[in-house]
Amino acid sequence: MSRGPEFGEQGGAELFRNVCAACHQPDARGAIGAAAYPPLAGDKRLASAAFVLAVLFKGLNSMPPLGGMMSDEQVADVVNYVRSHFGNSYLDAISPEQASAARRKATARSDEK
Repeated sequence: MSRGPEFGEQGGAELFRNVCAACHQPDARGAIGAAAYPPLAGDKRLASAAFVLAVLFKGLNSMPPLGGMMSDEQVADVVNYVRSHFGNSYLDAISPEQASAARRKATARSDEK
């Protein structure tokens, strides 16, 4: 379990299980309750790794920008895991370097505000 301002989990499966599944559910099918948590299972928007990276670094609707609490390696691991599991078969894996570039891009845009 994570403690402090950064996630300690390693690997996409562990990150998903301990960070993402709380909202998106262990089967990634999402939930509706106090808020709406969209399904990641079979989500066609995941075809774009750039979309997933943008959501992790900037947030979307009620999802906070959790990528800021992850290393570039963790970001790449969880993005690749979600895009290749739960009925998703997007196998064009991203690297930690691509995660770093997306982080810089998201940070530059937020600095402009």
